[in-house]
Amino acid sequence: MSDSLQAAIDQARDQLDAHTLEIVHWHFSDNTGCPFWLEKKRELNFDPLTEVKCFEDLNKFPDFEDEWLRGGPVRRWVPQGLADKPVYVFETGGTTGVPKSRIAIDDFRTDYSLFSDTLPDQYFPPGGNWLMLGPSGPRRLRLAVEHLAQHRGGICFCIDLDPRWVIKLIKKGWMDHLEEYKKHCIDQAITILTAGHDVKCMFGTPKLIESLCLELENRGTSLAECGITGIFSGGTEFTPQWTKFCVEELFGGPPEKSGIYMTPTYGNTLMGLACSEPVTAENKYKITYHAPQPRAVLQVVDFDETDRVVGYGETGRSKLTTLTKEFFVPGFLERDEGEREPPYEKYPWDGISGVRPFSKLAGGTTVGVY
Repeated sequence: MSDSLQAAIDQARDQLDAHTLEIVHWHFSDNTGCPFWLEKKRELNFDPLTEVKCFEDLNKFPDFEDEWLRGGPVRRWVPQGLADKPVYVFETGGTTGVPKSRIAIDDFRTDYSLFSDTLPDQYFPPGGNWLMLGPSGPRRLRLAVEHLAQHRGGICFCIDLDPRWVIKLIKKGWMDHLEEYKKHCIDQAITILTAGHDVKCMFGTPKLIESLCLELENRGTSLAECGITGIFSGGTEFTPQWTKFCVEELFGGPPEKSGIYMTPTYGNTLMGLACSEPVTAENKYKITYHAPQPRAVLQVVDFDETDRVVGYGETGRSKLTTLTKEFFVPGFLERDEGEREPPYEKYPWDGISGVRPFSKLAGGTTVGVY
């Protein structure tokens, strides 16, 4: 490890510790904290205001429970220090039972503005219009991509897509209906791309990007001919094998040949966006993600001892900690697993590669459109 990388790692760790202290004090102080955490403080066997001095001290908290995010009143999550702000609510899950909800004020804008700084202007031209080919409804992604387009000076065109209906179709085995619904979504996208709106950039899930490329080919055209130069995508379907196929077969080669640049991301309603190290043929299309520290931290932990981070290259479960003034989530065990990766020059903290559904839950997980 170079001296410069080690210095960056140390600086990032110091920044994370200081940020952790600030966020914990915000959420557990009577005048700024949210009702949920102020009430939960009485149940804890320690005082967060005096006993949390660094990020590692968050291990004092019990693992965050899924069920805490299901049902209302949702305003119990609104910090008193932000109570006068307009509040959004975003949902995740909800195929069966009550969906998980989180409040948001500006986090989604902040996350995607930061992500914007990582996009190369050559392929994501400032002022370029966008297509949002992904889930709509009560999900963060639609508004977030729209903000990203606006932040970069463009206008975002969105389609209608209900992933809960897609998952129900899969569970019922109605594959003909599923295929028709997918065609319906792709038809919406192609209508936008061929309507003279000068769309240059897009978000799409891997399966939908593939379906879009194949349907455009059936119609005698391509993404490049439609004017697309930059694609931002995400999801656990984003594998090295699919990326290789997509770049070499669907796009027609790497960016310098095809004119299309694609960047994978790993994100969700709680975390924001984890950016990828460059994905190239030289590194066999390996995809390694790094969380947006210090606003969120991803750890790869032992499947049974979830407070223990596994060694580099070892497999474990993804554990997320969210650290913003809007939302504090310590130790949320994700429905994903992967391999722990070392810090990187641009992102001098741990990463995760090979992200896939958590093996112990995968049998009951319907990936759907993603």
